Amino acid sequence: MLDIHHLAYGRGDATLLIMPDGASVLIDAGAVTGADPALVQAAQGVGTDSGAWIARYIRRQLVATGRQSLDAAIITHLHSDHIGEIRRPALPLQMERAHQATGISSVARHIGIETLYDADWPNYGYPAFEGKASVENYISFVNDRAKDNGGLEKLEVGKRIDVGAIGDWSVRTVASRGRVWTGSGHEVRDIFPRRDTLDREDWPNENAMSAGFLVSFGPFKYFAGGDLTDWADAGTRPWMNALTPTAQAIGPVNVSTVPHHGMFDAASTDTVRALAARDWVISAWHAAHPSLSTIERLFNPRIYPGQRDVYSTNLHYSTERAMKRLTDRFASRRGNVICRVTDGGTRYRMIATDRDSNSGTVSDFSEQRSLSS
Repeated sequence: MLDIHHLAYGRGDATLLIMPDGASVLIDAGAVTGADPALVQAAQGVGTDSGAWIARYIRRQLVATGRQSLDAAIITHLHSDHIGEIRRPALPLQMERAHQATGISSVARHIGIETLYDADWPNYGYPAFEGKASVENYISFVNDRAKDNGGLEKLEVGKRIDVGAIGDWSVRTVASRGRVWTGSGHEVRDIFPRRDTLDREDWPNENAMSAGFLVSFGPFKYFAGGDLTDWADAGTRPWMNALTPTAQAIGPVNVSTVPHHGMFDAASTDTVRALAARDWVISAWHAAHPSLSTIERLFNPRIYPGQRDVYSTNLHYSTERAMKRLTDRFASRRGNVICRVTDGGTRYRMIATDRDSNSGTVSDFSEQRSLSS
């Protein structure tokens, strides 16, 4: 079976894939620090090291595979809730073991990662760093891996992630750095103008350049959209929308994340219509996740027909109060969200588990969804 785990630790984004052959892929592992009241309450045991919590969760899932470490980890983009945050400046990059363990680098310290995939490696700097110290710390982690001959690969749009056995399943990069897969072979197209044609203040930001992935198992299709956005700066930079072209190239899908934590600048009507998911998953860790306008679109039957359910890994108490009319309709409002695909990709079920339980206690689950083979 294929298991897709959306982790509800409350301090960033992390999604674990366990492929039918037992191979494992981690998409992001962020760590937001501090005591901002807008943050959701962290899961029990997170403390100051989100990476340790993520690694413990991964170990529990790997028991059934007989493996001891991750086969691959993928970084969608360079924001702290996806790579890890530090509060004090990073050490100089040229120093030995310069990086501090946070987010993905903490996960790597607690559990092995065979290959790290990064769209920017080995050249960083475009767009300009947002959260400079945390990004430099992450780059230092990558450089330290290179010194230790750790596995590093450049993420390439249109191509499958080389992990596990060859079978009727795959993880394909469908968007990254303004390039989008066409849906045919390895063909890609550039969505953004060339950098040298743009004023520096018009360069796309990290979210616009995020990576996205299509996970397939037989007829089953799942989209992980990272922090891709389709708002395009309130329409003033219409070219800065890689999300909608990506959704149109791959959709419809059975299950999809709601990109950028369900915020106002992602999941436009065109994107929602193209993906037309039966089940939507929101990775939330802040009071701004998700936006009311996004949830209205997800539930709107005029955009696409049929039933749909929405699952959130967390909800801030203020968000839940402000949007009670909509959040009461969620299939799950707090907990790890697992999509379990069986029978060659012809059946799947959504499962919510208690994020504070080491035993993974099931708190809710859907009926089996059946697909045609």
